[in-house]
Amino acid sequence: MKILVVGYGSIGKRHVTNLLENTKSEIIICTKRKDFKFSNRNVKIVNSLNEALKEKPTIGFITNETAYHIPTAIKLAKAGLDLFIEKPLSNSTKEIKTLQKIVKEKKLIVQMGFHMRFHKCIIKIHELLEKKKVGRVISGQVENGSYLPDWHPYEDYRKGYAAKNSLGGGIVLTQIHEIDYLYWFFGNPRTIYSVTGKFSDLETPVDDYSSSIMKFKKNITTEMHLDFFLGYEYKRCKIKGTKGIIFWNSVYNEVKFFDAKKKSWKTILKLKKFERNDMYVDEMKYFMNCVKKRKKPMNGLDEGIDTMKIALNIIKSGKTKKIIDVK
Repeated sequence: MKILVVGYGSIGKRHVTNLLENTKSEIIICTKRKDFKFSNRNVKIVNSLNEALKEKPTIGFITNETAYHIPTAIKLAKAGLDLFIEKPLSNSTKEIKTLQKIVKEKKLIVQMGFHMRFHKCIIKIHELLEKKKVGRVISGQVENGSYLPDWHPYEDYRKGYAAKNSLGGGIVLTQIHEIDYLYWFFGNPRTIYSVTGKFSDLETPVDDYSSSIMKFKKNITTEMHLDFFLGYEYKRCKIKGTKGIIFWNSVYNEVKFFDAKKKSWKTILKLKKFERNDMYVDEMKYFMNCVKKRKKPMNGLDEGIDTMKIALNIIKSGKTKKIIDVK
């Protein structure tokens, strides 16, 4: 099997490493970079998509800048490749219908790169919600904070895609994972109100803070905080219901449940050892299995479109200072 990886930034490198360690595939890397070489005989470097497609790959990993995801996906889909597209799908809805049409006509498998769906604690929370552990869900609070210059210490953060609006950067699109797992938990929101903008001293023009209130079906309301000027990485999720509370944060990586009747906390899951890369390996294996069995992934193209539209509505609400009714 030949796998094409388009883009060789940090996430592209991660996927290439994981594919080499966990599959016997030949890897074709399409990149603009000309400053590296691979000694592995199963890896070939090319500088254009046309050159890459001459190698006849059957699967494409799209890991270039956000603004180029859709044009790249359309070209690979036309060539009949199953696609793994890194999050977010894009920074606009342009040409999405074209991609959908090609994928449907060619019956391609498409999966979005939402690795938090493969975090064991998030999976456990999803399971508990499915089992109605907290009864009727009333509200949720999620947070994702980090420090942009720490993301890639080896490069100037001001030059990365996350710091450039033209490439699809900014906090909401770049850290779309919380949007995706809330969507996984509760579906599409009905209304969105957000304060989103540039608030920190980071030397970038992009939005670096977002606080959003989203109302879902059954009157479930969530508050979501995103930023990349916090001095360290911190994530948390708290779901409140009529029978109790589910809580997780990234410091302890344990899922706890507060039983409203017993007035006590209980640890449901505790990760003794958390390896960040495990999520990426698990999502890659899941995708490869879906390709093999021709099975639609749980986080396919349609889900990628939905979560991207939620993100764009959050950005729109921040700019207009208005409540957005989601259609």
